[in-house]
Amino acid sequence: MPTITTTDGVEIFFKDWGSGQPIVFSHGWPLSSDDWDTQMLFFLRHGYRVIAHDRRGHGRSAQVSEGHDMDHYADDLAALTAQLDLRDAIHVGHSAGGGEVARYLGRHGEERVAKAVFISAVTPYVMQDEGRPIGLPQSVFDEQQAGVAANRAEFYREVASGPFFGYNRPGAKPSEAIIQNWCRQALNGSAKAHYDEIHAYSRVDFTDDLRKVTVPVLVMHGLDDQIVVYANTAPHTAELVKNGTLKSYPGFPHGMPTTEAETINADLLAFFRS
Repeated sequence: MPTITTTDGVEIFFKDWGSGQPIVFSHGWPLSSDDWDTQMLFFLRHGYRVIAHDRRGHGRSAQVSEGHDMDHYADDLAALTAQLDLRDAIHVGHSAGGGEVARYLGRHGEERVAKAVFISAVTPYVMQDEGRPIGLPQSVFDEQQAGVAANRAEFYREVASGPFFGYNRPGAKPSEAIIQNWCRQALNGSAKAHYDEIHAYSRVDFTDDLRKVTVPVLVMHGLDDQIVVYANTAPHTAELVKNGTLKSYPGFPHGMPTTEAETINADLLAFFRS
């Protein structure tokens, strides 16, 4: 399997297909690079080089016990871009992957970056705290960690079959294949990594990272996102970056890159070509 080795010795699995301008995809919790298959095939056909990695502790990357925090995630992404010598790259992050992209840009700069996209992202922050009145209470994330620790197979099934894709909404038509694929990706990763990452994405404030971003940014978010609430995140992300465009989607769920791939891919392509 293709891997790179980070500065602290962790093997990170990645996919690297095609040639042309590189698009680098950062996946959400608790998934893997497989969550981007639809986007990678689409943009490969449109002449782009597409790259996606499994975050440390996720998918096929090393299941190490430490380093499951945004600084390490950003450093791992920087190691990937450096070892593949990616330049003029477009970075796309979904959910916690959006936090990874923000911290990467804030921590490592924009020298190799052309544009960035935040999809259903956890930026600038998602949890209420002192000085951060907008957000979800800590109890929400404590319950998530409890679910992972108690019976993560059952907990993941509840998330995938319910709020993640909006399958708990009246009139929704759940796809068993999508639910099973989500759970497959999640259960291939490390329980320790998934448990720690809840802390990583819920307690970090990405405001300072976003203020450093000057490249063109597209912020995409579903108005019916039950995982990362639109009003708490997307509008503020678009305001904090220097050159941001906000695009909202009525009725779309958190997992809209999967369930609404046709719309999302078309809008991404238009932004990439602009």
